[in-house]
Amino acid sequence: VQLQASGGGWVQTGGSLRLSCAASGATFGRYVMGWFRQAPGKERESVAAIRWSGGSTYHADSVKGRFTISRDNAKNTVYLQMNSLKPEDTAVYYCAADRDGTYDYTRIRDYDYWGQGTLVTVSS
Repeated sequence: VQLQASGGGWVQTGGSLRLSCAASGATFGRYVMGWFRQAPGKERESVAAIRWSGGSTYHADSVKGRFTISRDNAKNTVYLQMNSLKPEDTAVYYCAADRDGTYDYTRIRDYDYWGQGTLVTVSS
């Protein structure tokens, strides 16, 4: 399985970015796909997740109402639309795939595959 994350960049406070995660190498019907982020000096944290089959989603409280995770089945791609960005959203963002589709979307150890990360910088 390969995950290719893209879409990061620099944006001012209040701006928007859309991250993409192109997935290949498997049939993803049972998978849960997640977005995580890691800021300098901080632990990696869950941001959002989506169940590929059915499309149920999870969003962390810190991003609820501002970020939206979605998927495009035809393109095998997961997106993270990020609006109203804040400086505290600055981090490297990673997409990840959980092949067993476990129900704890936030548990890092459940994710089997990781993309390379894409940097998001929000200036004040």
